[in-house]
Amino acid sequence: MDNNKIMPSVFLKKGKERLVQSKHPWIFSGAIEKIKDVKQNGETVVVKSFDGKELALGAISIHSQIAVRIWSFNVNKKIDDQFFTERINSAISLRRNIINFDHTNVYRLINSESDLIPGLIADVYGDFLVCQFLSAGAEFWKATIVEILKKLLNINNIFERSDTDSRRKEKFEEKSGVLSGIEPPDFVEVVENGLKFLVDIKSGHKTGFYIDQRDNRNLIKDFAKDKSVLNCFCYTGGFSLYAHSAGAKSITNIDSSSAALKILTKNFSINNFPSEQVTNIEGDVFQVLRKFRDEGKTFDLIILDPPKFAESASQVNKAARGYKDINLLAMKILNTGGVLFTFSCSGHITQDLFRKIVDDAAIDSGRTVKFIRQLTQSADHPVLSSFPEGLYLKGLVCEVT
Repeated sequence: MDNNKIMPSVFLKKGKERLVQSKHPWIFSGAIEKIKDVKQNGETVVVKSFDGKELALGAISIHSQIAVRIWSFNVNKKIDDQFFTERINSAISLRRNIINFDHTNVYRLINSESDLIPGLIADVYGDFLVCQFLSAGAEFWKATIVEILKKLLNINNIFERSDTDSRRKEKFEEKSGVLSGIEPPDFVEVVENGLKFLVDIKSGHKTGFYIDQRDNRNLIKDFAKDKSVLNCFCYTGGFSLYAHSAGAKSITNIDSSSAALKILTKNFSINNFPSEQVTNIEGDVFQVLRKFRDEGKTFDLIILDPPKFAESASQVNKAARGYKDINLLAMKILNTGGVLFTFSCSGHITQDLFRKIVDDAAIDSGRTVKFIRQLTQSADHPVLSSFPEGLYLKGLVCEVT
């Protein structure tokens, strides 16, 4: 590093340098001894040990518990346009290796810390790119990043969906709107593994679609032929369309959102799928499953893909009870030899804990349950080896007898 230039600095408490040495991209405020010469939220700081040894470069986040997000562990690296060009190019190269663009034009291009650009999410939806700038550093470099994305991707239509809890934790206002190009239509039509989907990128869940479930949706085709399928928390019908394409006998969808169910119906229509064997139920999944149990209604294949039950570590116990309850109900209404696809997207629920929750539900259900697959997020949502927090989606495929 050029020692003639005074860099804003973050000094760690004695002994806390091991956090940086482990290559974890976060430094929490409690690990910091002092901060020097910081003038602007999000600017680049040099992270130093207690005795002044330079360890890394990162973005300062003045208001967050995650006080620094690391850009580079090479202190001689310059954080500039070229830096972000290299990082974004690297992310593009990975997707070229794992996405079949002949059959899919919706995918995650940049996955924040796991693509070495903390705080930035970028999802491709056909001719549109949807971005989330979730940290002070990503916000600081937003204009630069947008220009680089336009140049490297040849996509001019960029829409921002920085309307998440992460922004609030950083003390930034939520933002949503056009960053470049045209206003998106109410629904953008995309193709995933040859199936068509209408996506509301302006106000739909996450950036509009659960892209992280693509590989798992495709897997459902191995189990759905001639089966009665129940898709819980179905949203706009991702799993349902795959099940129908594989020859499911009947499909029942449950979601609390009437708007999502309307899009689901449109998704069946644009794929020219008949809807005679499809039943949509607007309601609370827990209540509907209890009703099915009490009525003796059963299914061959059930999908449980609920929203995040634990937003923080303090909610883990309550979330665990919710996951156990819903899995127990599903096991009660599965036919003998039936299959359960069950998921948790709560980052605070570990893989081991989720397996234990499902195991406890199996015991209480009185059924014999075998784990036959362990699932996670799609390949375009990579997990950096030094950032286990990036592995948030856990799934199990279970045979229930």
